[in-house]
Amino acid sequence: MKLKYLFFLFIIVTKTSLFAQKMDTDSLLVATNKVISVEKNYTKAIALCQLGIKKAPNYLDFYVSLGNAYKMTNQIDSARYYFKYVIAKNTNYKEAFSYLTRLEIEQNKADAALQTIDQALVLCPEEKDFHLLKLRALELENNPKATATYLSFLIKKYPEDTTLKDRLFDMKLDAYGDRIGISNTTTVFNRSGVGPWNYTSLHYAKQLKNATIIGRFDYNDRQSSGTSVLSGSMYELETYYKTSPKNYSFLNIGISNDRIFPKVRLNYSFFQNLGKGWETELGIRYNKTNTTENYSTALGFGKYLGAGWFNLRSYFQIGQKKPYPSFASTYRYYFNSRYDYFAINAGYGTSPDERETISQFDQRVSLNSYRIGAGYNKVVFKKFIIGAQTGFNRQEYTPSKYQNEINITLQLQWLL
Repeated sequence: MKLKYLFFLFIIVTKTSLFAQKMDTDSLLVATNKVISVEKNYTKAIALCQLGIKKAPNYLDFYVSLGNAYKMTNQIDSARYYFKYVIAKNTNYKEAFSYLTRLEIEQNKADAALQTIDQALVLCPEEKDFHLLKLRALELENNPKATATYLSFLIKKYPEDTTLKDRLFDMKLDAYGDRIGISNTTTVFNRSGVGPWNYTSLHYAKQLKNATIIGRFDYNDRQSSGTSVLSGSMYELETYYKTSPKNYSFLNIGISNDRIFPKVRLNYSFFQNLGKGWETELGIRYNKTNTTENYSTALGFGKYLGAGWFNLRSYFQIGQKKPYPSFASTYRYYFNSRYDYFAINAGYGTSPDERETISQFDQRVSLNSYRIGAGYNKVVFKKFIIGAQTGFNRQEYTPSKYQNEINITLQLQWLL
């Protein structure tokens, strides 16, 4: 009986000791990670990790923390060794695969990163973070085709993740690079003696890493009964540039000495990605002619809906007796790239973004306007973008009197 009592006492003491040791090592690990993430004292963290390994050599969390501490002190080989050690001991340790892959990506070692993450995906094929790490590793190889193929695979696998679609569109846009284009819009009227109007634009677009810069030459000719009554040209410079991974800006500057265009035209908009396919816009428009100046605000939002994109934009006048609001809505359905799409649009009122009628903005802004339209863009032969749009506008040209306007636009761009 006494022997049995001593045996049970031994078991209790042993379990208590082991529990106390577990509590001691857990507390040490928490303290170590705090030193790494909060205090950022990596030398101290290395010493704590080594102490933890000495106390509990099978506690793999200490090896991972030690790898992270070595990484932060730029001791890359040591960091790599400890991450690999953990993977060799326990292939179910997902964090070790992630840390090692990120380390190789940061060292620009695409092959090593892909080798590690492919091993992880064999073990955990449904782990989304592993797929996203593989995408980052593929991007290091500077092989747009392979990256685009994998992005397409991920879009099918995770259709709810609209950021993947954005990345594919942006990548294809970057791949197209520089381009030269020409477009012409002809407007005809149902009023006798008015029109046609012809608006022609030539542009050159330069694609940089985080920006697109576009130079544009515009020529506008308005006719009455077949005779030109007003014409002129304008020079424009505009850019779309990324200010961060989640926002970008648009800036347009135009100048002209001809009455058919504003003397100075300045447009700016800031776009913010809100996640889940949502985007907002806040902007300002300024146009100065020989006799007037006007300011407008632009407010809008966009939403990706599967392969489609919907946008609603509104404009309000500043410094006028009334705000004279106008609204423009657009829906695009994309096919293979940002340049392959079908679009429909509808709107009310006159906006300062309408190039063809901008010189009449002061007269039209206070009048009613109801418009609808549709268009189609297509990349052909992997070298050209062709496009055609048409629109109908029921325009009030003087109070209570209306005219019908039909616009037809044709455009061609050459991908350099």
